[in-house]
Amino acid sequence: MESHTLVHGEALTRFGYALSDATRTQVLLRLRTGPSYPADLADSIGVSRQTLSNHLACLRGCGLVVAVPEGRRSRYELAHPRIRNALDDLIGLVLAVDPACCPDTQAERCC
Repeated sequence: MESHTLVHGEALTRFGYALSDATRTQVLLRLRTGPSYPADLADSIGVSRQTLSNHLACLRGCGLVVAVPEGRRSRYELAHPRIRNALDDLIGLVLAVDPACCPDTQAERCC
């Protein structure tokens, strides 16, 4: 049972790490509504293609997104429908957060 808990903990840690960055969060939220191409994601989020590429590599490494080859391009999508469900559930949560705890400029030091 303990190893089962470790697997769950590792999965949640990867998910939390992915969500800890605003750009990666935006990528996941956009892919939540359907597949997209890197150039379109970069334009819609407002980051360079190189920056987006680094974040997509991270999200692939975390097992949250997959690249689907289409000729010379790759389309990105969530790796599993349950990820969309998890994002929907997280969006639906209402949390009472002390605004002084995590101001935007100090989000890395929060909690």
